[in-house]
Amino acid sequence: MAFRKNYRRGYPVALLVGLDENSASIWKVFSNVVKPEKVVYVDGSRNAPKVLYNFHEAIVNALRPAMREGVKSVVLASPPRANYAFEFLKHLKEHHAWLFQGTTKAVFAEIVGSAVSVHDVTVLTRGAVFRRIVGETTLEETENLLGLLEERLNSAGSEQLVLYSLEDIETALYGLWVAGKPKPEYIALTDTYNSTSRQKHRLQRLHQIAANKGVKIRIISSKCVAGIRISQLGGIICILKL
Repeated sequence: MAFRKNYRRGYPVALLVGLDENSASIWKVFSNVVKPEKVVYVDGSRNAPKVLYNFHEAIVNALRPAMREGVKSVVLASPPRANYAFEFLKHLKEHHAWLFQGTTKAVFAEIVGSAVSVHDVTVLTRGAVFRRIVGETTLEETENLLGLLEERLNSAGSEQLVLYSLEDIETALYGLWVAGKPKPEYIALTDTYNSTSRQKHRLQRLHQIAANKGVKIRIISSKCVAGIRISQLGGIICILKL
């Protein structure tokens, strides 16, 4: 996984949060590269409960945009013998329990190491431990998505809650959303479908409109269980909700 200014970044895989005494450096991990997102600073003494609370809330707010896009795998990096990741996870469990609930819950993992500077992140993300942790968290995330897919496929209602073709997905996403009728919640496609499709411009527009309308969209490895299932359904699916 490289870190360069000129690159083909690939598709988003996870979020990396580098925690230290005075800041949290947030990075978006793509399939090919890592990209800096934001740095959040401690405003005061970290030992003051209110300051620490506000710092953790600022991290949550910085993570929200990527999570709304559907990136739910988060790796927390902190130096050896530091409890920064533990403190942040404790804050989340006390004040943001929703992050750990439901089929679209976030998946958090911890790693020992620094992720503050570009050099730090380059060293960390090239390591086997980081690749293993990201693989485990994204696997759990896609299994949660697979659970949501199967739930909607087996829905006993009269409304169709899963779409399988690009044309049907475009119609549902671009059209007028009517109250009481199903609307897109999640769009998922395999990396194979994304890379081999001859409809590149249509897929790019799909990504843009989905982001504008708050619909989560994920590209999933065709080799994982969820990717295999989506491949069976044509390589791209849209999960609807009432």
